[in-house]
Order: sequence, then structure tokens, then C-alpha cells
Amino acid sequence: MAQQLIGFIGAGNMANSLAGGMIAKGIRPARIWMSDPSRDRLDEVAQLHRVHVTEDNLEVARRVDVLVLAVKPQVMGDACAVLREVIEERQPLIISIAAGVTVDNLRQWLGEAPIVRCMPNTPALVQAGATGLYAADGVSAAQKDMAGQILGAVGLTFWFEEEKELDAVTAVSGSGPAYFFLLMESLIDAAVSQGLPQATARQLVLQTAWGAAQLAITSEVGPDVLRQRVTSPGGTTAAALGVFEEAGFREQVQAAVAAARERSEELAG
Repeated sequence: MAQQLIGFIGAGNMANSLAGGMIAKGIRPARIWMSDPSRDRLDEVAQLHRVHVTEDNLEVARRVDVLVLAVKPQVMGDACAVLREVIEERQPLIISIAAGVTVDNLRQWLGEAPIVRCMPNTPALVQAGATGLYAADGVSAAQKDMAGQILGAVGLTFWFEEEKELDAVTAVSGSGPAYFFLLMESLIDAAVSQGLPQATARQLVLQTAWGAAQLAITSEVGPDVLRQRVTSPGGTTAAALGVFEEAGFREQVQAAVAAARERSEELAG
């Protein structure tokens, strides 16, 4: 990442995770600036990461080469309006991690600037994220590489040629952790209903989920083959999967992802 300075507008969980991930990969804390209206949060960040902190968004924008917009979508417009003059003058790379905020939105608020829009997911908080990225016109190869390295500090990154593809990314990986959490929650409830203690049920389900994910990640075959391998004809797994199939499990997943994408498109609009 050369010696460019990297700034964050907003010092919430995702910004903290990105800063921590970059520092873990060798980026000196002195190259990172973070702003936030909460002094308590800034003091916590400074103690945790040893980065520069300030309550002044403009101070960060005036100093850095890369500016990560890490505020909530509903306040993004107001945050950007204050920065517009500095952004138009200095032309830092803008990286937005706000869901539903489009490149057109950002240009309306900031003026012309090199913009990369990202859709990370919450496992990025533990450096296990999956992030979709889209580079708008005017982003150089070096800037694109920089954005990939920043988001890559907290997990895997995937570049997309069209911005609208981020709606599908939102539906699959952005919202995806909640789908798995719902399955875990349901399995824990089912285990308790079968007589297992709550604490034991939780540990069994979470370890099974983690193990299944690790097996799928490290295996040379796909989840379909792994499922077949664990499903003996006429066995217990087959009985359970039969209930899922009869209830239209696959169709429900398709419908859920389609609903999430539709909502993402509505929010972006």
C-alpha cells in the first residue's frame, strides 16, 4: 500500500475491524486516521490501535490519500456534503462501505472523485469477511489495488464489472450470515426440544456449523458432493433432508435471496 495515508469517516465496528486488519498485515498505525463524533469511541480506538483520531471529519479528509466512508447510509449525505470542497480539491480515493448508497449518490454529494463501492459482511469483524467491490469510472489500477488490499485485510474480496451486481452480493453474502444464524438458532431449539441442555445444544450446533464450513472450504469437491457423502441411503441424514426437500427448502432459499436483492435495489433507488 506504498506509504499512503488512509482515513476513516466513522469509527464504528467495521472501521475498527478494517483498521485492525490492516495493522495486523503490517500497516503502521501512524498511517491511519479516524474521525467520529463520539469522543469516548475515539479514545477507545486510539488505545486499541494507536491510530490518529479526531472529531473533525475535515481534518481527516485534508490529510489522507484514501478516505473510507464508514457511516450509516441515512447520514451519508450530510457527512459527504461537509467534505465536498476538500474532496473536489484533493481527489482522494473514496471507498464507501455503506449499503444502498450508489456511486451516483456519492457523486451528487461529493462531486467528481475516484470512487470504489464495497459490500462487506459482518464476519469481516473477525477477519473472515466476504466483500464485493465495484470501481467506478476514473479509478486507476493502483487505486483499485489499494481498495482491494484494504478490504482484503478482513477477508476475501470479489470485484464486479457492474454496480448492479452488488445487489446480488448484498442478498447472498451481505445478508447471508443471518441466514446461517437462523439455521443455527433453529437447530439449537430443535436440539433442546429433543432433550439436550441449552448450553450443550449451542456448543454442538456452533461446532458443527464451524466444522462443516471448514470442510467445505478445504475440500476439493463442492457442497453437493459433501452432502451426498454424509447421506447414507435410508439413514438418519436422509430422513432429515427428506423433510427439508418436502418442505421446499431450496425454493424457499431462492425466494429469500430474490426478496433480499429486490429490497437492495429498492434501497439503492
